[in-house]
Amino acid sequence: MSPALENARRIAFQGEPGAYANLAAREAAPHAAAIPQPTFEEAMEAVKRGDCELCIIPVENSLIGRIADIHHLLPDSGLHIVGEHFLPIHHQLLGLKSASLDGITDVYSQAPALAQVRGIIRARRFKAHNWYDTAGAAKHVAELGDLKAAAIASTLAGEIYGLKVLQADIEDEHHNATRFLIMSKTDARSPNSGAVVTTLLFQVKNAPASLYKALGAFATNGVNITKLESYQLGGSFNATQFYADIQGHPETPAVAAALEELRFQTAKMTVMGVYPAHPYRDDMP
Repeated sequence: MSPALENARRIAFQGEPGAYANLAAREAAPHAAAIPQPTFEEAMEAVKRGDCELCIIPVENSLIGRIADIHHLLPDSGLHIVGEHFLPIHHQLLGLKSASLDGITDVYSQAPALAQVRGIIRARRFKAHNWYDTAGAAKHVAELGDLKAAAIASTLAGEIYGLKVLQADIEDEHHNATRFLIMSKTDARSPNSGAVVTTLLFQVKNAPASLYKALGAFATNGVNITKLESYQLGGSFNATQFYADIQGHPETPAVAAALEELRFQTAKMTVMGVYPAHPYRDDMP
């Protein structure tokens, strides 16, 4: 565990108590108090204000890909990535204590969770309602008091809001996992030891073969890119920013050479974080 995680007393997450991000915060920093925030922006702002030392933000899911809008928030967040956490996701169908599975007609959950349980929704012909948060959906079902309503959320959410599990582990694929980034106001880079991930943001020059040349910096130096995503800036189709995770520390000769070449080939390049690779990476399918 990095010093930034070890010394944290509060870690902000988006969602109601019982959200999957709450579980991730508990696992990543079990000694820190997990503080709920209504939105991703407010979780980041809590760190910028100094209310929390860290925030934990989901960036991608193994079934549905990247979490919408997160990559747009990262460049302007003013925060640094100091760690990552992978959380296996097991969705529970939660209902009132006196409800039955056969009596359920409507289910509530956040859009990503609904996308991960299409099988049971289709098989049982549930009417799906998009809610702002998985734990918020559990809270809503508890307050609704309707025997026909159920939430798709975590076991923790069921415990907090007094719901029972009508059907367990209803996710379509059991290798379902979400990756979270842990962020701090301080640029606490991991030392050059063990498995390390370096996260970059860069904009290529508006010139022919610019992306090819930029990626060539990694190829010629034998640096492995584990993630590469692009998105448009400011609604322009001519300005593209890339998010990349690479294996290795900037102080190693190969990565240092790749980054030096990348700086020459790009209009702008920022190192967002240098942090220990999570052990889950070794167990990925």
